[in-house]
Amino acid sequence: MNATLTGIKQRFGIIGNSKLLNDAIDIAMQVAPTDLSVLVTGGSGVGKENFAKIIHFQSKRKHNDFIAVNCGAIPDGTIDSELFGHEKGAFTGAVDQRKGYFEVANNGTIFLDEVGELPMSTQARLLRVLEAGEFIKVGSSKVQKVNIRIVAATNLDIPKAIKMGKFREDLYYRLNTIPIKVPSLRERKEDIYLLFRKFSIDLAEKYRMPPLRLDDESKEILENYRWPGNIRQLKNIAEQISVIEENRLVTRNQLLKYLPEASSSNLPVIIGVNENEHESFEGSEWKKEREILYKALFDMKKELGDLKGVVAELVRNRGNVGDTEKAYQRLHLNSDVAPTQDHPTFPMKVNPNFEQDANQDDFDESHEVVEESLSLAEREKEFIIKALEKHRGRRKNAAKELGISERTLYRKIKEYNIQQ
Repeated sequence: MNATLTGIKQRFGIIGNSKLLNDAIDIAMQVAPTDLSVLVTGGSGVGKENFAKIIHFQSKRKHNDFIAVNCGAIPDGTIDSELFGHEKGAFTGAVDQRKGYFEVANNGTIFLDEVGELPMSTQARLLRVLEAGEFIKVGSSKVQKVNIRIVAATNLDIPKAIKMGKFREDLYYRLNTIPIKVPSLRERKEDIYLLFRKFSIDLAEKYRMPPLRLDDESKEILENYRWPGNIRQLKNIAEQISVIEENRLVTRNQLLKYLPEASSSNLPVIIGVNENEHESFEGSEWKKEREILYKALFDMKKELGDLKGVVAELVRNRGNVGDTEKAYQRLHLNSDVAPTQDHPTFPMKVNPNFEQDANQDDFDESHEVVEESLSLAEREKEFIIKALEKHRGRRKNAAKELGISERTLYRKIKEYNIQQ
């Protein structure tokens, strides 16, 4: 190995003595002399690009170009052109031929940051480069060869993205030949104060001001903070405090002003998961549809209960229009009264010719209103039959009234065995 671990850290400005950090650097140094593709993973702001530079500048390609591309910052419509180039007239605005990053970085190294944000079509092109070392420009039919080392990085959970259909599994295995996991800042607590000192001293030298110092309590808070933005967030906070605070000895209260949600609980919260794994997008969509169906069923059940209540009221009043209308108005026009089975919740027209002297015994319990089936399938079948009868069997008109296609109507007729 041409360079020591300490020399690598000094050259690329890496601060820290964490074992996890040293292990990641060691892997990068070992894989550098090869041409194997590397996938660098880790949270946002951990310094993944430094590892791509280590791999390039410790390799035989170090005298050729190193190009870093943020895939998440390029719009989907132009990313193929940016990466692979385009021919003149390939699309509106393509007034001249253009080389892509892969062609420019030939014989060198290309670093694809946020590779998980690539659209599926671009992933297929990238897979072709990895497998055959060739690509086709946008708007061209000529295959071009390229000799390039690819180092990719992402802060996404790629296996989860594969399950959701957002990332190609074959591309993942091609990129992940050598995985490097960059530890987050909260996994290397012993390095936090070293980094804070480095950032505050650099700023003090740049603007000729005294460097910051932390008391023991502030150091403890700094080391126990969760740092969701990792090194990038730590640097920003060090610069903020250096510029704003006049007192160069930072106390606990001063530090807490610059740490978002420092006083809140850092316990993990599981959102939208089942016992085993996160629900997929499709699963969450089905859950929403299921809730809508349940609501519809409960509404139907309530309406049927109200209907039974109205009929029971008619039976008890023996067609007394005044009593029935009073009951209806008392419940329906007063919004403060909750509807019940004994009081109808929709208008009911009472026949004034109802036989008032009918004997209560004539109403057998067995003749109570039969509760309709709550099956949505039966309701659907009933609507289809009524629509067909209304339009005398004309499926096109019936489908239009039902708001479905004629093909769907035909399938439903066969499914429910509806005779015409």
